[in-house]
Amino acid sequence: MTNKKLWGGRFTAPTDQFVEVFTASVDFDRRLYRHDIEGSVAHANMLAKTGVLNKNECKVITQGLQEILEEIEQDTFDWRVDREDVHMNIEARLIELIGDVGKKLHTGRSRNDQIATDLRLYLRDGVDAVGSGINGLISTLIDLAEKQVETVMPGFTHLQTAQPVTFGHHMMAWVEMLFRDHERFHDCRKRINVLPLGAAALAGTTFPIDRNYTAELLGFDRPAANSLDAVSDRDFVIEFVSAAATLMMHLSRFSEELVLWSSAQFNFVEITDAYCTGSSIMPQKKNPDVPELVRGKTGRVYGHLMSLLTLMKAQPLAYNKDNQEDKEPVFDVLDTALDCLHAYTGMMAGLQVNAAVMLEAAGKGFSTATDLADYLVGKGLPFRDAHEVVGKLVHEGIQQKIDLADMSLAQLKSGSEIIEKDVFDVLSLQGSVSARNHLGGTAPKQVAAAIKNARKRVKKI
Repeated sequence: MTNKKLWGGRFTAPTDQFVEVFTASVDFDRRLYRHDIEGSVAHANMLAKTGVLNKNECKVITQGLQEILEEIEQDTFDWRVDREDVHMNIEARLIELIGDVGKKLHTGRSRNDQIATDLRLYLRDGVDAVGSGINGLISTLIDLAEKQVETVMPGFTHLQTAQPVTFGHHMMAWVEMLFRDHERFHDCRKRINVLPLGAAALAGTTFPIDRNYTAELLGFDRPAANSLDAVSDRDFVIEFVSAAATLMMHLSRFSEELVLWSSAQFNFVEITDAYCTGSSIMPQKKNPDVPELVRGKTGRVYGHLMSLLTLMKAQPLAYNKDNQEDKEPVFDVLDTALDCLHAYTGMMAGLQVNAAVMLEAAGKGFSTATDLADYLVGKGLPFRDAHEVVGKLVHEGIQQKIDLADMSLAQLKSGSEIIEKDVFDVLSLQGSVSARNHLGGTAPKQVAAAIKNARKRVKKI
């Protein structure tokens, strides 16, 4: 039987039907079609520049590739499993369209450097899309923070009331996390943007190629310096997924707070109906499904990161078929990150803040205890002594079920005679947040300044 594979010259028997399906990747790697064609057009133009192809051959090949692109986008392209992957499907169709000249396209390259190039082109676009999504969420959170600059809420450590902060300050903490995420993806892009084409299978090629020209055509910063590394490197994939895992970790932390805050027990915020669902049995329920699902999808991305690390950990140089398994995790991670960012941006744009409830909650749990200790230090008492005085007053307040701010001056002076009437300015929630008027503090003036600075940062990314 004649083997019709484009690589079949060495073989005398056809591929087993099960093996053909088992080893094929076209069902998932077809999404690289645009990047595969883009890389092939650049490769053809480079071959024409160096004289490997003549100008007419290059023109015929590029026109054929454009026709294939149109077929794929019009959904008339015949994807075939027996052609294994996106590369062979496109190349085989090119030969059908333009004849033997199509067979010249693969001169000076291999599927090894071809797929590495496709994946880098794909992830470069992916990084840009994620960066845009992060930027959009940052802008939405800044807008929300600006509306809530003076809204007081309890700040927590160990999920216990710690000190009063403003809701705007809390949102700006989320913004800082997202700025770091954006920086990570931006930095990752530098290592993605390196051209593998020209490495061929692993050792380079004997043809007079111009890798710098190909890099220029495709917008890469430079060609890969070593052919063995160029075809076998998947560090850039792992780094992308690692950055995505960190982003998802942040979104999961946000989600945990939203789930708590939107519960009847907290009632700090209300998520708009469009981003919640109900219960099939309990008619009163309004479930925060979007943040819960984002929290769940974080584990999915973590799993892909571990999968890729394990995939690469025992591979010798250079390319191995194992690397076919890198595509589906990468595709799913990118889809997941973009979907979660989209959902979060819409959800946070419509978030309702229950300022009165948060203010009341901030007045519980002795949240201004540290302010009282600082007040005593300002009166000349050593901090450790002030800490003990306030601790005893808190204990008394717990016994009497009364907060520090609601104690009489006589009760407070029982802790220390140096306490005067001005202490009540310190014990008020507004006084507490306003007193932290320094860079990075929760004072409304500082939060407003942070918002102004963040808007400038957004414009630069």
